[in-house]
Amino acid sequence: MSHATIPDREFITLFEELGPKKLSERLDHNVRTIYRRRERVEQRNNITIKAPNEEKGFPKINVNHPARVNIAIENGTILVGSDSHYWPDLISTSHRAFVKLCKTLKPKCVVKNGDELDGSTISRFPPIGWESLPTLEEEVVTVKKRLKEIEKAAPDDASLVWPLGNHDLRFESRLSKVAPEFAKIHGMHLKDHFPNWLPCWSAWVNDDLIIKHRFKGGQHSAYNNSLFSGKSICTGHYHRLLARPVADYNKKLRWGIECGTLADPNGPQFRDYSEDNPKDHHQGFAVLTFEDGNLLPPELVYVLEENKVSFRGKILEV
Repeated sequence: MSHATIPDREFITLFEELGPKKLSERLDHNVRTIYRRRERVEQRNNITIKAPNEEKGFPKINVNHPARVNIAIENGTILVGSDSHYWPDLISTSHRAFVKLCKTLKPKCVVKNGDELDGSTISRFPPIGWESLPTLEEEVVTVKKRLKEIEKAAPDDASLVWPLGNHDLRFESRLSKVAPEFAKIHGMHLKDHFPNWLPCWSAWVNDDLIIKHRFKGGQHSAYNNSLFSGKSICTGHYHRLLARPVADYNKKLRWGIECGTLADPNGPQFRDYSEDNPKDHHQGFAVLTFEDGNLLPPELVYVLEENKVSFRGKILEV
């Protein structure tokens, strides 16, 4: 039986009685499909639907802002990986570590914080020399493969969220310029190709932490991001991996976090345009843990060398 045939009223009753996992089994659907249906039903009816086990810390997602996803997590972990720039036939150490920790940490939410796609052939910059670049189709197929690996590793009830990055926007920017009449056809938006991931500009966790691709720029962007937002904030874009504490008269410690890159900084995505200059890029990602709704000090996973990362004072092989 398809969940699409169930009226909203029946869906609400079953969700509150069975919870998302048992309801997904009854309807023979992925549990994430059930969560997405709940979001739509809540928006249409302006209500909140609670599962029996929600008080145990399961993530609660609402979309009440066209560009923003709101996430409520009482106890649990969010994995944030950014700037993957996935390239055909290349799987980075950081990506393998991300998949491994999705299995072992069992996060409540997984965030891919922009620039999944590199979009090398649709860049606004002219090509350098005569290099051979992957086609857009090859890149999209590669992103699908890598995201599918993460989906399989993450718990069935983990929320999958995807704040868009500037490289991701190349896909639709090119189409909007050369074929605007195709705008509403399925497949013309990048999000159509990754249906299990919830796209947004920003994800707000417990209204205390913002996760988005970029905000302020410059060498001190982590500090300025938190200073100007007034909240803890986790960004990508600059490929740096660090956590900067920020305090003021409010007496509540907040964090400016930059979550690195899941790509190899010396990979072909960056080889030519960097002109062999030193790159302040750090391969790794962020692990954000909540206890009683509060963000604990961020943990960072750094790639030490091929197949080895550091995490919680230990070296992990991936």
